[in-house]
Amino acid sequence: MNIKPLADRVLIKPAEAEEKTLGGIIIPDSAKEKPLKGAVVAVGNGTKDEEMVVKGGDEVLYGKYAGTEIEFDGEKYLIMRQSDILAII
Repeated sequence: MNIKPLADRVLIKPAEAEEKTLGGIIIPDSAKEKPLKGAVVAVGNGTKDEEMVVKGGDEVLYGKYAGTEIEFDGEKYLIMRQSDILAII
């Protein structure tokens, strides 16, 4: 991975959106619920005030509107502050 988050930021690979059908009706991508969990890919070094608790490979839960979406090598990622992560699964 060529992306290295700075300070207290974390790079997350979101889990795939669940495919649900309603009685044979296929839900389009735009109407799918955004996943609220993902895998930590990379973490920053932290700051003098905040020690990094999460590490690469952790499964985490985060808020619905947390982070900034980025695309790298055709893959979608989220980059957010460690404080935006709600829990480690």
